[in-house]
Amino acid sequence: MADLRAAVNKGEHTVVAPSTASGERVDVFLAAALVELLGTAAGVTRSQVQRMLRQGLVRDGDGGVVSRPSSRVRAGQVLYVRLPLPEISAAIPEPIHLDIVYEDAYLVVVNKPRGMVVHPAAGHASGTLVNALLAHCPELATASGDLLRPGIVHRLDRDTTGLIVAAKDAATRLAMQEIIKKRHFAKTYLALVRGVPSTDHGEVAGNIGRSAKDRKRMAVLADGGRVALTRWRTLGTGRGFALLEVKPHTGRTHQIRVHLAHIGHPVAGDPVYGPRKAATPGGLTGQALHAWRLEFVHPRTDAALILRAPLPEDLLQALNQLGIVAPGA
Repeated sequence: MADLRAAVNKGEHTVVAPSTASGERVDVFLAAALVELLGTAAGVTRSQVQRMLRQGLVRDGDGGVVSRPSSRVRAGQVLYVRLPLPEISAAIPEPIHLDIVYEDAYLVVVNKPRGMVVHPAAGHASGTLVNALLAHCPELATASGDLLRPGIVHRLDRDTTGLIVAAKDAATRLAMQEIIKKRHFAKTYLALVRGVPSTDHGEVAGNIGRSAKDRKRMAVLADGGRVALTRWRTLGTGRGFALLEVKPHTGRTHQIRVHLAHIGHPVAGDPVYGPRKAATPGGLTGQALHAWRLEFVHPRTDAALILRAPLPEDLLQALNQLGIVAPGA
């Protein structure tokens, strides 16, 4: 591989395949190339490269994702490779402010701000909701054998704001998971979307799975994927935007964002499923999706809980600019 060239830019290794590599399987080529570039101490193996390909960590020079290990390399082909960051074994308590909406001996419900990751992962070892929860209620550490997600019973995207529930002990966590599995856990979101729907309510039923074009994105699939159903109704409109009340009846990854984009009304400010160079309403600092309300029966006390999270300030500013009245508590 004497004529192989590489550089590191923004965390990516840029590899240019030499003519001698033409026709090789991409997993074989990259495994050897990365060992040559990084040394054997980096511990890069062919099986690790195959996982990286499936995780969408390898891009072609034209911007497309290379996901099939059996793909053949072309002479002069440019490949951008992001190595996965080291894994984290456990979350560490951190004294981070939490906006607590509800708390008792069994549960804590938090209004998560935009930008906060729920649990530690590669690239986000600290500053997560779990780090903050462990400092607030140390007993959470006993709620699960998973030391990175103790007590977490459902999830929110990093840039989605609003309500998320954590269980303080193992029995409550298992009971909450059963409630969610039986769909006795009603979630209502507010989404500011681009465009005004032609009807005042509707539903999107479309299986969701990994996009064939970009493995880091989800998509509505004609074949395969997992069943997903989202119902919505319009609460207000203004200047080419609409505020929707959205109720997901399943819990697929990125479900609301994917389904709304699929019907031509992506969430405003969504950097993945929305238009790349579209202006957003003034004040909006990220995707306008808010987990607004939760309704469920407390698994330990049998109390009927209806919890709401106030809208984030930037979303309120955007709605005000558009002349859309925000729903009351």
